[in-house]
Amino acid sequence: MRTEQQALKVSLLGVLIVSALGIGFGVVSGSFAILFDGVFSLVDAVMSVVSITLAGLIAKSASNALSKRTHDRFTMGFWHFEPIVLAVNALLMMSVASYALFQAISALLTGGRDVEFGPAVVYAVVVVVLTIAIGSIEHRANKKIGSALVAMDVKGWLMAGGVTGALLVAFLIGMLIEDTDAEWAMPYVDPAVLAIVALILLPLPFSTLRRALAEISLVTPPELKKQAEGAAQDVTETEGFTDYRVYASQQGRARTIDVVFYVPTEMGMRSLEDWDRIRDSTRAQLDGEDPHSWITVSFTTKTPPPQPQP
Repeated sequence: MRTEQQALKVSLLGVLIVSALGIGFGVVSGSFAILFDGVFSLVDAVMSVVSITLAGLIAKSASNALSKRTHDRFTMGFWHFEPIVLAVNALLMMSVASYALFQAISALLTGGRDVEFGPAVVYAVVVVVLTIAIGSIEHRANKKIGSALVAMDVKGWLMAGGVTGALLVAFLIGMLIEDTDAEWAMPYVDPAVLAIVALILLPLPFSTLRRALAEISLVTPPELKKQAEGAAQDVTETEGFTDYRVYASQQGRARTIDVVFYVPTEMGMRSLEDWDRIRDSTRAQLDGEDPHSWITVSFTTKTPPPQPQP
């Protein structure tokens, strides 16, 4: 897998298989935990389709391969949709986990749920192997791709593997206590493990949600601000400008940076080629060749606005 889309397509195929297995084995075994696993995977499949579509649009936008009509409608590209997709994905995961927790607690309070542990163990073994394989393949591929969408997808596979691993342990325990003095606990195994899994899964997408909301809100990342101000400071001192102001944000893989240089009126006239040289120097320090960067460098002789107080 060399591209983001290829990685996400492999993941989508795996998710569809896991979802079908989960829903099928969940119905056969009577396990709500397995059914939850299948539904969780189905939600992930839907978001994978959205992620693949978005990745394709971003790639086409960066290479100017969009149709004229699409380009005219989205002249700023599609990067701003990336944190929105991540936020929706995280919210859906948290919502499904919350519903599963509610169902588990309800089952525990009403006497548990009878489960056929044989088919449940078969399902858990197959899915654990599948999730480990696909997660590992995607993780290795993303070392070269460097995609936030693929990284989120890898995290999803790790979560799925952890969930199914916990199910496997619980179902094995359920099989072992059959025909023993602890047989009374068998109906509580499925809802108990579901509650534990839901509690573990519920907070995991929170960091992704927080980062996505920060990007949607145009919160400036400290490291991006430091890089942009360092480049602007260097150019200001080299060229003898009065001051500078930097405005920066990041949305997914896209960086938007506006640098305004305040030029003293006594500096005199300069050629357009000289201003372009300064602009190119600034962009070079900000990785301006990155197709996902939107960098604007401007000059003015107006008085710079006051700096905000710390």
